[in-house]
Amino acid sequence: MNLVVAIYGLTKRFPREELYGLTSQLRRAAVSIPSNIGEGHQQGTKSYAHFVSLALGSLAEAETQLEVATRLRYVDAEHIAPVTALAGELGRVLHGLRRSLQARS
Repeated sequence: MNLVVAIYGLTKRFPREELYGLTSQLRRAAVSIPSNIGEGHQQGTKSYAHFVSLALGSLAEAETQLEVATRLRYVDAEHIAPVTALAGELGRVLHGLRRSLQARS
């Protein structure tokens, strides 16, 4: 959830013409991460591991879009660095969760 909030804050800095482009895509990818975790948590362990994998895919998509925003100079390093650090930490946590769930099934 913290990453979603951070990305929403960051994308407010994007150019207005990106509202239906990169801004929308990045926000959807970010929201998809906790959505998949929440949905998977309601399933059994094997399904949960699958949904965590989907969340990791959405995280990778968001990280790619953050790189695109950086290269297009929509945000400066000062504003994007904390968001990419948060994304990296979330990736480590999700990889660990997926390994733990796979070991259980």
